[in-house]
Amino acid sequence: MTGWKSAFRSFYYEGAPEPEDPVLVAGKTALLVIDVQNTYLDRPDPATLSGAELARFHAWTPFHERMHGTVIPTIARLASAFRARGLDVLYARIACLLPDGRDRSLSQKKPGWNNLLLPKDEAASQIVPAIGPVGAEIVVTKTTDSALTGTNLRLVLANLGITHVVCVGIFTDQCVSSTVRSLADESFDVIVVEDACAAGTDDLHRRELEILNMIYCSVMRAEELEGYLPAV
Repeated sequence: MTGWKSAFRSFYYEGAPEPEDPVLVAGKTALLVIDVQNTYLDRPDPATLSGAELARFHAWTPFHERMHGTVIPTIARLASAFRARGLDVLYARIACLLPDGRDRSLSQKKPGWNNLLLPKDEAASQIVPAIGPVGAEIVVTKTTDSALTGTNLRLVLANLGITHVVCVGIFTDQCVSSTVRSLADESFDVIVVEDACAAGTDDLHRRELEILNMIYCSVMRAEELEGYLPAV
């Protein structure tokens, strides 16, 4: 076995048979871009920071380098490939419907990094322009980690006739993971594109992909996925 069929195997799948090739059919395959929003790419001026704040700035630098150097360009490439084939591209973003955020889920209100107030109409909650929706492409707004929980995304995918969902975005170990698990539980076939996702650290990213792979989804790189897309 080579490539995606042997990568990211957890303890549970050591020695398991080689997975079958996915059959991605026009009209049944969609790309779902998760939470690539301005707030996660904004950075303060390091000259204004010191102590623990400056250390945290530097700790996040690898994430930002991966996002700008790998993830965003890869998502843009995949979105173009899907559009060229007439395949649906959908987006999910995390935002609150009320300005004071009272409608957020409990996980979005707890103290710490996840406690973000992102009103739906503010710039911080908008999708990064470089990979934003084109024309009438669907965007769902969620107040939870999973893009299926608390939105009508499952109904939308079913109405579109989608059976296979390709997931990309951030954060691999949080909203991407929650969405993938929800999709799998609803019997969608899911593919996660490794080089179109990121977590806060590469270690968290890789560990979560190992957990998800072969039970909730298939994990592959963009070039591997593109080999399975229907012809233009």
